[in-house]
Amino acid sequence: MTTFAAVQEAQAFLASHPDIELIELFILDANGVPRGKLLHREELLALYQSGRPLPSTLLGLSIQGDDVEDTGLVWEVGDIDCRAYPLAGSLVRLPWRQIPTAAVQVSMHPSEGLPATPADPRQLLVRVIEQLEADGHHPVMACELEFYLLDQKRDARGRPQPALDADGSRPRQTQVYGLRELEQIEPFLKDLYAACKAQGIPARTAISEYAPGQVEITLEHGPALAAMDQAVRYKRLVKGVAHAHGMQACFMAKPFDHLAGTGMHMHVSLADGQGANLFASIDPAGTPLLRQAVGGMLASLLDSLLLFCPNANSYRRFQANSYAPLAPTWGVDNRTVSLRVPGGPANTRHVEHRICGADANPYLAAAAILAGIRRGIRERLDPGAPIEGNGYAQATEHLPTQWSAAIHALEHSEWAREAFGGAFLKVYLAIKHAEHRQFMGEVGEQDWRWYLSNA
Repeated sequence: MTTFAAVQEAQAFLASHPDIELIELFILDANGVPRGKLLHREELLALYQSGRPLPSTLLGLSIQGDDVEDTGLVWEVGDIDCRAYPLAGSLVRLPWRQIPTAAVQVSMHPSEGLPATPADPRQLLVRVIEQLEADGHHPVMACELEFYLLDQKRDARGRPQPALDADGSRPRQTQVYGLRELEQIEPFLKDLYAACKAQGIPARTAISEYAPGQVEITLEHGPALAAMDQAVRYKRLVKGVAHAHGMQACFMAKPFDHLAGTGMHMHVSLADGQGANLFASIDPAGTPLLRQAVGGMLASLLDSLLLFCPNANSYRRFQANSYAPLAPTWGVDNRTVSLRVPGGPANTRHVEHRICGADANPYLAAAAILAGIRRGIRERLDPGAPIEGNGYAQATEHLPTQWSAAIHALEHSEWAREAFGGAFLKVYLAIKHAEHRQFMGEVGEQDWRWYLSNA
């Protein structure tokens, strides 16, 4: 399914952008961090004709950028070159760069990219989609990405703080769906929407979210792979435009202990070969196929949790009555459950998956959701009756809120090993184990506050 770009795409781009001097080549690693090289204009055509070698270690790095030796992508293979090729439609101008610069996304070649290919998050999503499509189910997805706009200057304590509004004031209070707040960031939104339009990213509704400085912009639904490609590029675009406006866009799951966390709500449905929605139903709870899909996602939540909430900070987001549910629950038009079937016309029926933090890798989160859906359909899993009322109060079981428990669940899941493959899991789990050891080994400010004098 991976469609690498033809050289004609690069030729046309260079002809229509004669001022472009540099090309930012990037690939997304397991943590969703873009990594790559900065090429000169004259190197672009060769990239399209014969790909570009990238070291195997590039897809086996921790979130800090350190080699993780246990991935098997370091010493065992001699840090071998693995060939990556550009993705069709990914070559775009970066409007915030001072030097005229474009970006192109690459992915590992199925054979020439070995042994790194199984660790490529996009390739994992491709494999899961191919499995669904072989069953006659074509996934359609969209995502809502929340983020904070922060000041590039820290506060008096050296900590991040919300960016100044256009009028020079600093937002301090809850601002749910506030229109004034959107007006205050109008210059940023203007440039962001313009950049999205130029790059073909279907950015739609902007919302002032719960906390000061928190924003959400929805992306339009489309084929799952294309939708996640857009989410990846959108996230980079938000950060770039924010930087150009003297701000920092933050996608941490919980950047402030006293303010709302930041999520990535994933919307999903299945279509037939002609594009008709297989979840469409006048019944608000959807078709039997929708309910089987929900059953599969619920059954796979624990095993997939590390892909939805990949970092230590991810688990600080889950608090009661925070609109960040962490229980195997579902409901119709109910924001207190993990899997929500929104209301609306029958032909728009779909499921909103509400667990992912904004720090999740969109490719891996989507792969886990779709693998769960496939499980539910193949095993005809019944999700039970949808919850009505307060889902927090009615939840009879909860998913763990410890990073280590999520790592353990994925490591010991037979379903995950079958769904994602042993090669991918070896790399991903090695990275997460290494990060966990490093995180837990660091003595921080809270340790001193609690234990320096009292222990």
